[in-house]
Amino acid sequence: MNMKARSTKHEARNEFSFGFRISDLVLSAKRGYTLVELIVAVGIFAIVMMLASGAYLVMIGVNRQVQGIATGINNLSFALETMTRTIRTGTGYGCPSPGTDCSGGGTNFSVTNTSGNTVSYALSGGVITQNGVALTDPSVTVTSLVFYATGTAPGDASQPRVTIVISGTVSSGHGGTVPFNVETGATMRGTDI
Repeated sequence: MNMKARSTKHEARNEFSFGFRISDLVLSAKRGYTLVELIVAVGIFAIVMMLASGAYLVMIGVNRQVQGIATGINNLSFALETMTRTIRTGTGYGCPSPGTDCSGGGTNFSVTNTSGNTVSYALSGGVITQNGVALTDPSVTVTSLVFYATGTAPGDASQPRVTIVISGTVSSGHGGTVPFNVETGATMRGTDI
């Protein structure tokens, strides 16, 4: 019995002095990762990150294209709004000169604005111009600008109305283009009947 008590004390002393048992050393050696496991884990992580970064780069490219198209369309919208505002508030419609109907379509249009100045719109080199000054951005290439004006003759029985038809392309970046066709109309606010 003395021997048994002595061996228990000895085990207890070994446990307290070293903080672990010899059997724990054998188990802890088996708890780590092998080199092959680490290589496989790093390889899988690299493949996943490569796929994720590839998708991210594709999304950046698509975003740039969409922003380019949106910028071009916003610029075209601004040009059309400028034209229709001047046409709605103006008088003396005509294609190409005031008082001339162009129900068959005309490429030039003129109107007298609220200040009494004649404003003319035309297509020049793929750009919509107002009195020779470009209204559209170089990212917008206008291939067709047609005005249909009715009721512009003095003394006729109809209110002046202008329909504008525009077609062309918008640059989407990296040499790509997106076609567009736009039609809008404007009627004189003041009475001309």
